[in-house]
Amino acid sequence: MKTKSKVLIIAGSDSSGGAGIQADIKTVTALGSYAMTAITAVTAQNTTGVKSIVAIEPKEISNQIIFSSRDIKPDAIKIGMLHSTKVIDAVIRSIKNMQVKKIVLDPVMVAKGGTKLIDEKAIKSLKSKLINKVFLITPNIPEAEILTKTKIKTKEDMIFAANKLIESGAKNVLIKGGHLKHKFVHDILVNKFEIKIFNSPRYKTKNTHGTGCTLSSAITTFLSCGKPIKKSCELGIKYVNSAIKTNPKYGKGHGPINHINSISINRKFR
Repeated sequence: MKTKSKVLIIAGSDSSGGAGIQADIKTVTALGSYAMTAITAVTAQNTTGVKSIVAIEPKEISNQIIFSSRDIKPDAIKIGMLHSTKVIDAVIRSIKNMQVKKIVLDPVMVAKGGTKLIDEKAIKSLKSKLINKVFLITPNIPEAEILTKTKIKTKEDMIFAANKLIESGAKNVLIKGGHLKHKFVHDILVNKFEIKIFNSPRYKTKNTHGTGCTLSSAITTFLSCGKPIKKSCELGIKYVNSAIKTNPKYGKGHGPINHINSISINRKFR
């Protein structure tokens, strides 16, 4: 099968394979595109929590971005964990002249087990320097609350927070509603022209490690193939829902989802 597009992923590594750059690569590949990477941090973690985080030097992050993209030009970029202001500045400088319009920012701030992955200065820098340079930002509810300094308890609160991010310079905002205790999961896409609510079933499982990384990478992949923003979000959400539904039940904590749920394996490989 020929690859459909090329996606550059800028994110942290998750040694358990459920989230971060590992989840991103699996997602992009499962959806038929080619993944390149720039690793921003290395974490030692499993489904029960994070043991350690080792930051990659900003210069080396820039080298990864520039050197790989100079040879293989990406059609879209997904940005995940950026743990410091220096890293954010390095990424901004590195992608500045790349002429890639479809850039998706997943503002990773806290791991599933509760470990903080970004410092306070970086949060301010993310909001003031990077949000206005990307095509789409995909915060979950805790991340949206931090970025907008508002409490989110309803769909109306989600829309209000998304509009605050639009006022801060964001072009498109998809707030993920999984943290709200509703019967269904509501993900809401907001821009200056429309509001679209995606309603999904809620599965009774603790195995949702990496859902945010996976969703943003799936959306980036669909965007890289030329699909419009609303359709890319719709398809990305469907992919993640299927991955949650068919999760492999690995680990003692928050287990991973099934990234290869979209692949039909030929009989000869079984």
